[in-house]
Amino acid sequence: MTTQENVRRVLDWAVAEIGVPGIVAEVKDGDQTWFASAGVADIRTGAARRPGEYLHTGSSGKAFTAAVLLSLEAEGRLSLEDTVNTRLPGVLGTNGYDGDKITIRHLLSNTGGLFPTGLAPEVSHRYATRSGILEHRFDTFTTEELLRIAVSQPPVGAPGDRFEYANGGFHLAGAIIEKITGNTYAEEVDRRVIQPLGLTHTRVRPLDDTGYPAPHPRAYSTLFLKDGADPSTVTPENWESLMEEPGQPPLDVTEFNTSLAWSAGNVVSTTGDMIHFVDSMVTGSLLPPAQHRQLWTTVSTEGSYWMPHARYGLGMFEFDKQATGGRTLRGVGGSLWGTWFLAVGTPDDQHTIAVHTNTEWKSWDLMFKLIEAEFGVAIGA
Repeated sequence: MTTQENVRRVLDWAVAEIGVPGIVAEVKDGDQTWFASAGVADIRTGAARRPGEYLHTGSSGKAFTAAVLLSLEAEGRLSLEDTVNTRLPGVLGTNGYDGDKITIRHLLSNTGGLFPTGLAPEVSHRYATRSGILEHRFDTFTTEELLRIAVSQPPVGAPGDRFEYANGGFHLAGAIIEKITGNTYAEEVDRRVIQPLGLTHTRVRPLDDTGYPAPHPRAYSTLFLKDGADPSTVTPENWESLMEEPGQPPLDVTEFNTSLAWSAGNVVSTTGDMIHFVDSMVTGSLLPPAQHRQLWTTVSTEGSYWMPHARYGLGMFEFDKQATGGRTLRGVGGSLWGTWFLAVGTPDDQHTIAVHTNTEWKSWDLMFKLIEAEFGVAIGA
């Protein structure tokens, strides 16, 4: 069976077995590219998914934030070892955070000790239930609100002690970009990443945007707590037990204000553009060599509730070589209501796969099956 056939079987499995409405995969292998899909872009009409769709890439946008800050470092306008207080005086002066000890590197590597931002009551009470989503789906978050939420709960550890996935660290990073440059975060991403790479179908989503250019799939969510569950009781340990039972009808969340994500992941793109972006970040064609090495100076994610068998660089991940049999596989990923995106590539032969589902993350098995089908690597086996 060919690689393409293996990938297509995984796509069909995702639709048939784990409840994905529609899924696409685009692959670049040397000079060859190909595309496959399964399921539908629109449950109501039955329209098929297609190449060139505009997608929300979720936390993949963290890599764009890292790229901008590394570009600024290359110009000598900052150092990754700068503390937050150096660049944003006083922002971390609450709830036990020490802005004199948390550095830009800590923010970009999720090692600053910030709590998981999605567990903040200001967030969970708006979006944890179906009724909450319907009431708050068009809420707009300002930078000031995001920075306040980032430190609204106490630290989970000391700076540099361990990995803990926290959107708030990237919101601080976005604010640092704006403070140093005097431009908006979106303008700097466009100037330093999107334009140099020619990503003509990519942009940071505007603050008040709630839709997508055509063509795009509908977005469907089933990521809700059970009726009566208190969002304030959710922890990284118990969240799965509090979720709705499987089999509930999906909620169409295509029209949604995602300003909550901002510099932690609010990039709209296509699978083709994201393959080009990931290639540039994995192979080192966008950043100078010194910054490329910084990007891929990784920390272990072991012991966290994030992706297994991985190490984290600056806004991007690398699979642990012990889990890949020594092969280097690097990429980005992200999930938000109604969307899950993954792009993984190799630094040696520019072999990259980009995958999108029009529902949020369902299972690590989907990612691992796709990696095995495309690269012949059984993660963790």
